[in-house]
This record gives sequence, C-alpha cells and structure tokens, in this order.
Amino acid sequence: MKQIYRDMKKVALLIVFSCIAILVNAQESEDKNNASFNLGSGLNFSFNEGNYQFNLGGFITPTYSYNKDSGSDAENTFNSRNSFFILAGKAVNEKVSFLVQTDYSQSQPLLDAWLAYHPRNNITITFGQKQSFVNNREMTYREDRLQFTNRSLLSQTLSNTGREFGMFIESKFKVANQIGIAPMVAVTSGDGRNSFGSDSRDSDLGGLKIGGRLDVYPLGYFTEGNNLFSADLAHEQKLKFVIGAAFSKNTGASNAVGEGHGDFFLFDVNGNDNLPDYSQVYIDLLLKYKGFSLSAEYANASADGLDLMYTDEAATQILAPQQISEFLVLGDSYNFQAGYVTKKGFGFDFRYESATPEFEYNLSSLLTDYSSFTLGLTKYFDNNNLKMQAALSTIDVANGNNQTVGEFLIQVVF
Repeated sequence: MKQIYRDMKKVALLIVFSCIAILVNAQESEDKNNASFNLGSGLNFSFNEGNYQFNLGGFITPTYSYNKDSGSDAENTFNSRNSFFILAGKAVNEKVSFLVQTDYSQSQPLLDAWLAYHPRNNITITFGQKQSFVNNREMTYREDRLQFTNRSLLSQTLSNTGREFGMFIESKFKVANQIGIAPMVAVTSGDGRNSFGSDSRDSDLGGLKIGGRLDVYPLGYFTEGNNLFSADLAHEQKLKFVIGAAFSKNTGASNAVGEGHGDFFLFDVNGNDNLPDYSQVYIDLLLKYKGFSLSAEYANASADGLDLMYTDEAATQILAPQQISEFLVLGDSYNFQAGYVTKKGFGFDFRYESATPEFEYNLSSLLTDYSSFTLGLTKYFDNNNLKMQAALSTIDVANGNNQTVGEFLIQVVF
C-alpha cells in the first residue's frame, strides 16, 4: 500500500505541475488556445495554435468473473480489472511526445512512462517504459482494446503486461504505392516493467533483451485507428490484412517469461549466477473485411546457454535438460480467433487455443498441455469507448483440472 501511495503521489504531482505549466503558457500566449472533452479521447488542451497539446484520460472496466475447476466449488468474484489514468502530450514543432500511463488495479500501478522523438512522420524513436512490439500481436493492443473480455491464454502465458524499459525504434512506409512495411527494433533491460526494482539495492539481473518485429500489409494499411483493435470496428470496405513476425532474445533471464528479475537463480560450478538465455518467436496474421475479422497467432519459446548449470549455489545439484521448463515457459502455443461486428454494434466472436510444452512428460513444466474454446458477445454503444462484453471459456488441461470460466464487464473510456 505504501508503494501505491507513493506512485499516486508522484502522478498527482506530475499532473499539478503540468496543469500549472499549461495555465502559465495560456496566460502568456496571445495565440488561440482551446479545450475539449469527448468520450474516448478524454480532456484535451491545445495551445499556440495547436503546437502544444495535452491529454488527460483513462478507462475503467468493472468485471464479474465465474471460475469452476473440475472437482471443486465455483468461485465468483467482482473487481475492477482495469483502472487506468493517462497523461499524454506533444510538442508538434519540436517533434516530441510523451506518455504516462498507470493502472490502479495493480499493486505497482506504473505501466508506461516514455518520451518519443519523431524525426520524420514515419519514424519514431522512444526511450522509457512502454508496451513492447516484440510480443504476439494481441499483446501490442492496450487493455481496453481487446476483442474478448480478457487476453488469450497465449498472451497470458508468454507475457505479463508486455511492458519493457529501453529504446524502441518504429517506422512505416509504402512500396509500390500500396504495400505497407512496418519494421521495428527494441533494445530493453530484459527485466520487464519497473525493472529498476523496488529500491536502489534491487538492480537489474542478466543482460539486455534485443528484439524486433516486421509487419507487412500487402493490400495497404488498415483505416486509421482500426489498426488499434483486432475486431473490425471500422468495417473495412476493401479486404485488408497484415502478416507479422516478431523475435526477441533475453540474455540472462530470471523470470518465467523474461518480464521480471530475481524470480529464480541458477548457478555455475563456482556458485556464481548463471542465468539462461530466453528466446521467443511469434508469427501472426490479422485480416479484416466489412466487419469480419480473422486472427491467427503462433508462438515458440526456447532456452539456451544451459551447459553446466546448477540449481544450488554449492553446485551439488546439476540442472537436468527437461528441468529448465520448471523455471521458464517453454514450448509452442497457438491462438485462432474470428469475429463479426454488425453495423448496429453487436460483436460475435469465437476463439480456439492450444499449447504443447517442450517437455511433455515433465508434469512440473510451467507451460501445460491445454486446449481452450471461447465464445464472446459484445455490444459497442459508442465504438470501443462504451461497451459491454461477456465471454464463456472451457479449458481442457492434460493431466490436470479442467476449467470453465465466465466473465462479464462494462467498459468506459474517458
């Protein structure tokens, strides 16, 4: 609770100073200034004929969940899955933008805090903590822009929040006046979000994480804004699709999915830290046409650098090859989903998922052998800004308890 209070205090101070700067600038400027509010885009301030722009916004998703494991009683829970507050801004002439994004439904609220430079319209260089593009496509979407009530099991298994701290370079351009190409590269700490730790004694572990993504749009880019969702909310009038691939290698991982640090330690023969290298590969497809959408994702996670690795500092227990799957999520995962959004704002969605652990006979592997089906129903009242969603999932786990999960939520983006 103390950490949450400190984070809230920092954000509050940042907001106060930003508002003071806005007011001072407004008083000193003789140029036209304005302010506006719209559901979904928040409170917007514009100064100096639009050169300086600030935005205050957020969203909340009160959620009801039903969870039933085979052989046990059902659990019913009510919570606010997301309680986001967002502060963003940009200086147009200076080609600079920033974002601070927090989620007060989490014990560590800070999610994003970055500063970006835009040397050209199609190039962005970002430094700080942000949602990384080296994960599967669904993990590149913000939490309020999901097609279902929750992220896929693939996303939940291979990522935490998808945030990283480091440097990110993104670009996009066209070939032959139609084909869209979007290459991206990232160099991060390899320790996930808030990788600076709880205090100065909690330092990063291992080395850097290097990754990238390449997206190709053979029939041109999606309608502006429609690339932010997997559902086809814009009802693309021409068939559009994107094929993407992403890769990352985390040198010296000490978290199950490479988004944290210090969750486990392994050692060399001298008792020194000897952390494994962790790699993830993703291939995905997203297609949209007149309200229909089809998405397919494949993921593989592997580890290397495992020679002469011990589980104890005294180097008496050597790590067996299959034992690494008890520390890292390893194996193959698949996610297929399809949906249709009517012009009156009703969304009907279906999802199938499965996973195969690298070591199928190690019952202690973090990645389990599962298959899952999900049916989803959404009513969009004001595009994605105000919606109700419901979903029902069945999860069949090999050598484990099967699950039935039902969820209902209401989302307001302000």
